[in-house]
Formats: sequence, structure tokens, C-alpha cells
Amino acid sequence: MGRVGAPARLAVAAALLWIAGNAGAAPADYVIDPEHVTVAFLVPHIGYAKVLGQFREVEGKFSFDEETAQLTGVEVTVAAGSVFTNHDERDEHLRSDDFLNARRFPTLRFTATGARAVGEREFAVDGELELLGVRRPLTLTATWNKSDKYPIGRNAYVMGISARGTVKRSEFGMSYGVDNGWVGDAVEILIEFEARRQ
Repeated sequence: MGRVGAPARLAVAAALLWIAGNAGAAPADYVIDPEHVTVAFLVPHIGYAKVLGQFREVEGKFSFDEETAQLTGVEVTVAAGSVFTNHDERDEHLRSDDFLNARRFPTLRFTATGARAVGEREFAVDGELELLGVRRPLTLTATWNKSDKYPIGRNAYVMGISARGTVKRSEFGMSYGVDNGWVGDAVEILIEFEARRQ
């Protein structure tokens, strides 16, 4: 075999440098800021209007690579007993066996392992929702609002996300009020959060 020419050697060297530079690259880990997260829902009430509620206790984490938009390890946990609709009697009913059954199933959990780009800074996050011990597929449409050094308080790098989705209660065995139309079956999910890079 003949000697490798200078241009070829340079190309090989450049390729090796690129591989070496990217071999150690990895998505950054993020933790949802509990002071800047809202997991809310809208559900029709007897056809008159929609009840807006939220969960006051939420934890979550994920990994994200800004350069490749690779999303992995999504896990969001919600305390069922923290449901709040600004009406004490209704909140107790929501915690009961008719709805969330918070004593037997204290948490709701959403997990996902990836995302698909559907627009500029918009992604479809395909995952799974566990509710009342039942797991069903759930796709959230997420908007990557911003990632930057946080201008307030601690020196942190923060990512901001808005996400939306819809689930049917009956698919999880939560059928109270569905047949008579008192409580809607389809529930809109609204998620807003800031997450700190670790």
C-alpha cells in the first residue's frame, strides 16, 4: 500500500477530533423547580363551564441536550392528595374513591423516554400516564420557551417549558359523572414549569 497523502491524513485527523469531542457529550440533567411549576386541569361541569384545578405538590426530572434536542428520562410525580380547586367540599370529593382515590393511589406519574420535533421549539413528548394504578399512553405537546442563566437569585441555568395534553378519565376507570354528563370525560392538562440544570 502506498503512503496516505496529506489531505487524507488531515481528513482522518479531523474526523478523529470530532469523534473525540463528541464522545463525552451527554444531555444535561434537570430538576423541576417546585416553586415554579403548575400542573393544572380543566374539566367540564354539567356543560355550564369548566372547573380549573391544580396539584400543589409536584416533583420531576429529565435530561436534555440543547444541541440535538434529545430528551430522555422524563419522570414527573404528582401527589393526588394535593388537588386544589378552591372549593373544600369538591376537593375532598376529588380525593375520594369516586375520582383520584388518593388514599389507595397517592401519586400520579408521567414518564417518557423521548420527544419528536413537530415545529420550531415544539415537540411531541410520547409517554405514559399512571393513574389509579392504570397505565395508558399520553402524548404531551411541549414548547421549549427559553434556556438561559437565571437573572434572579442563585447562579443557575434554567429551562422553561409549557406543555398541554388531554386524557379521558374513563380509560383509567374513573367513570363518576360520565354517563349522566355531570363531569366531563375528557380532561385538559396544562403544565408550566421552570427546571434547573444540575
